[in-house]
Amino acid sequence: MSKNILVVDDEQSIATLLKYNLEQSGYAVMTAHDGEEGLNKAVSESPDLIILDLMLPSMDGIEVCKELRQRKISTPILMLTAKDDEFDKVLGLELGADDYMTKPFSPREVVARVKAILRRSQAAAAVKEQSESNEVDYKEVGELKVYPEQYEAYFQGELLELTPKEFELLLYLTDNRGRVLTRDQLLSAVWNYDFAGDTRIVDVHISHLREKIETNTKKPIYIKTIRGLGYKLEGPKSS
Repeated sequence: MSKNILVVDDEQSIATLLKYNLEQSGYAVMTAHDGEEGLNKAVSESPDLIILDLMLPSMDGIEVCKELRQRKISTPILMLTAKDDEFDKVLGLELGADDYMTKPFSPREVVARVKAILRRSQAAAAVKEQSESNEVDYKEVGELKVYPEQYEAYFQGELLELTPKEFELLLYLTDNRGRVLTRDQLLSAVWNYDFAGDTRIVDVHISHLREKIETNTKKPIYIKTIRGLGYKLEGPKSS
């Protein structure tokens, strides 16, 4: 069964271009041309992935993304922006978008990004289905506990509210506790990119994780920055 993609873009030419290229790659595609229509279709049609333009009539992409996440709808979102504005990109990722691309873009790259995001989404669904095991497997680092099969993480006994991508990043860091991981390694492992991607995506998600598990984000205890190399997860010295 082909995956369903929802393209939300008010520029008819871009929506048509994306629809054509995605359909050529075997996806079923529906379109919406303003934020309100996009939100309604995202809720009613339950697509497998949403390609969401930032600048839209009636509701912008940020508001649509925020509303979907507030409704606990975790459909992967690839955000498009014509702006070269780092704040908008970062805000979109913070609100739960899985990835972003800046216009103009190559349709082939959009298809590659879509495939990468859907691979991760399918892998996550498979992990959830394996949670019927009697033994509850978890990974522990200091006061952090990560449950791969339940797709849950706890810090100091409290359930963390993580986006799917944040959880996958945290799990990969935990699996590689004590190892220095470059941004490119993380981009490849967590985002499944087999081409040069934007490592700013990694930095934003690391920052978001730190806000949830670090007492002082300026002096992190768990997720350390290794200057010039990347990141490393380790426990408190006393653990």
